[in-house]
Amino acid sequence: MSIPIKEIKLRKLNMKLKHPFTTSFGTMQTKHFYIVEISDNEGNKGHGESVAFISPWYSEETVETNLHVMRDFLIPILKENTIDHPNEISKLFEPIKRHQMAKASLETAVWDLYAKRKNEPLATILGGTKDHIDVGVSIGIKDTIEALIKEIKENIDAGYKRIKIKIKPGKDVNVLRKVREEFPNIPIMADANSAYTLEDMDHLKQLDDLNLMMIEQPLAFDDIVDHATLQANMSTPICLDESIHSLEDTRKAIQLGSCEIINIKIGRVGGLAESKKIHDYCLENNIDVWCGGMFETGIGRAHNIALTTLSGFTMPGDTAGSDRYWYKDIISPEVVVKNGVITVPDKAGIGYKVDEKALEEFTVEKESFVF
Repeated sequence: MSIPIKEIKLRKLNMKLKHPFTTSFGTMQTKHFYIVEISDNEGNKGHGESVAFISPWYSEETVETNLHVMRDFLIPILKENTIDHPNEISKLFEPIKRHQMAKASLETAVWDLYAKRKNEPLATILGGTKDHIDVGVSIGIKDTIEALIKEIKENIDAGYKRIKIKIKPGKDVNVLRKVREEFPNIPIMADANSAYTLEDMDHLKQLDDLNLMMIEQPLAFDDIVDHATLQANMSTPICLDESIHSLEDTRKAIQLGSCEIINIKIGRVGGLAESKKIHDYCLENNIDVWCGGMFETGIGRAHNIALTTLSGFTMPGDTAGSDRYWYKDIISPEVVVKNGVITVPDKAGIGYKVDEKALEEFTVEKESFVF
């Protein structure tokens, strides 16, 4: 039976983060993004979230390119075609090259709508088996080591299962060494966000003494070749993030030996269907996967939770609680972490109710497309 789309609404939201977040790219305090709402003719609504940033520093996509591609290309494709299952959407969107985050914004909303029409949790629809997931936190670059250690301690005390620390040249090996001295046994990973080159290999090899879970995307954002060289010369597992946009990227990276771990971000790979394909392939090839975060609100966070219920997600992801990032989230109840664990919701769809009042409060623009 087809999924009857009656209307698509695009809402642009501006939300201020509780704390500025600094990476090797720069510092962010306010998140600008789109929420997608897709409704059917029976009163069901599915929601998705765009994760592109206002500037193209993570990938080529931005908030405004997401709008352009959704409005002028992807939504017309949905209007012109009948959809029986969300798995069909990625094939329909194939003529539009890249723009994975724009595609995922719509595709995830259709998944949510589909699950609600089936009256089943999205996690169940995806084939998930867990009722709880372990989560960690991502900590930005700090001005002082004291500030970093203080925040790490707060998150350990809160029960988070893994600490990810952003690094860049000048704030890397010595910082991580001091952190390891202070916390000899906690799971730590480093995230470089493409801040290094192969010329830094000897410097990065010093990380091998620190018993890190992984170093994430140390080299160029679009590279899988140099990462293979680096991985062959380091005992610390390399995790690829920005380099992986599809199952094909995953296959090639594994074949080359570019990494031992892959971070799956729903927006970066174009949606839940591609995320699941990457998960399945990695599971077959003994590559660990975990779910990364993009400062999502509760809507995007709920999709991450559903995905992480798949059996191959063996490492704590970045899906921290709503209160870590937002003064007020746009779902009810908010995502809550207890002792580093999130209980997977058992209600239909993403499992959380959208707070319409909060959604309206943060909306600065909206546009509607009637089918």
